[in-house]
Amino acid sequence: MADAALKFIASFQAALGSPVPSSPVTLSDGGSLPSVFAVSDLAQASIATAGSSLASFVALNSGEPPPEVVVDRNLASAWFVGSIRPQGWDLLPAWDALGGEYECRDGWIRLHTNAIHHRTAALSVLDVPEDRAAVAAAAGAWSAQELETAVVGAGGAAAVMRSIADWRMHPQGRAVAEEPLLWSQRTSTVVGRNALLANRERPLDGLRVLDLTRVLAGPVATRLLAGWGAEVLRIDPPDWDEPAIAPEVTLGKRCARLNLRTPDGKSRLLRLLGSADVIVHGYRADALDRLGLGDEARDNVCPGIIDVSLDAYGWTGPWRQRRGFDSLVQMSSGIADAGRVVTGDERPVPLPVQALDHAVGYLLAAAVITGLTQRQIDGTGSRWRTSLARVADLLVKVEPLQVPIDSSRPPMTPNPVGPIERTVWGDALRLAPPVVVQGAPLQWKLPARRLGSDRPQWLGGDNE
Repeated sequence: MADAALKFIASFQAALGSPVPSSPVTLSDGGSLPSVFAVSDLAQASIATAGSSLASFVALNSGEPPPEVVVDRNLASAWFVGSIRPQGWDLLPAWDALGGEYECRDGWIRLHTNAIHHRTAALSVLDVPEDRAAVAAAAGAWSAQELETAVVGAGGAAAVMRSIADWRMHPQGRAVAEEPLLWSQRTSTVVGRNALLANRERPLDGLRVLDLTRVLAGPVATRLLAGWGAEVLRIDPPDWDEPAIAPEVTLGKRCARLNLRTPDGKSRLLRLLGSADVIVHGYRADALDRLGLGDEARDNVCPGIIDVSLDAYGWTGPWRQRRGFDSLVQMSSGIADAGRVVTGDERPVPLPVQALDHAVGYLLAAAVITGLTQRQIDGTGSRWRTSLARVADLLVKVEPLQVPIDSSRPPMTPNPVGPIERTVWGDALRLAPPVVVQGAPLQWKLPARRLGSDRPQWLGGDNE
């Protein structure tokens, strides 16, 4: 599968349509995460695409040849697993005790119960207490499709395990396959929105990124932008928390809270937006419209902004409003079933990591930087969007399945590097960055922090 990464890169770069030539990248050799799909190739390629986008941005602003970009395959795989290494403390479990796959009378379903309201919805449908054995017994009496419909209808998150063939015939699968990998649209023009590159080592220094994303793709994108110098301000609702992944994804950011359903919260967000260069959001389709913060409203508040978004199941089709997560999209799109079939397992066999989330995150970061490059040329803002399901479609189609699963050479586990990151949970180390853009090293000035740790304001004013 040596050329799978190059195929992914070609697809990503074609989708970006950069106004300047893409910078070449060097892909180091290494192992592969154990999967029937080309997960490590996807990891290396998505990170390489973001690095190449930054190199092109640097070349445009500096007038110099594009800097060299090198992506370490083992480190790319490792960052898809997790970059933080606690020293003397432990990360919380990534999954709620009730979440996961359950066997129904005619197939398998996955329940996503990390969020309290999703867990409550599933338990109310099954009419059982918070006990995994009780959930399993109750699910076994249901048809998988009927249970999926009931849980989703109750406001929960669930996905039946479908085959690749079934997904391709499903109305949503067909809709996703017809969507572009990365949809983009030029918007309004603004003069002098951002100055030319002033800090060669921190190419995004001075750029303000308003982060309205939650688990996991959006936070990965904004973490990367922060590493290259952007000021990232993450905004969460008052009652939202991600204690298991905040140490991983809040690196380099400030994190605040606003209630966008109140006049004051909405007003403060609009003031922040008015001074932003970039907004990244992961709400379901039309969610911001219902809050009076739709495309036109955002563009009017901040002409020339780079507006980047994602969702789970795509932007067209009957499921465009459906709640979804990486693990659920893997079930719906046939990925978990293909893993089961190829390995001869009875249960679903998903990817070894949340690869769709991570790959989409790096693709979103590349879209931001490509949008900034375009704005440097002609002052035009842009709007970009993709979905987990569309990247899943690419993953399934790029390379034939690997057989057998245990034939892959596993990646070497890199050692964490200093200096010590002093987080609110305790000291930690990070893995070395998976991508090196010559002369512009990834470095994060702020340690990871809890959500809601900061005030909802930019550094240096322009907040009131």
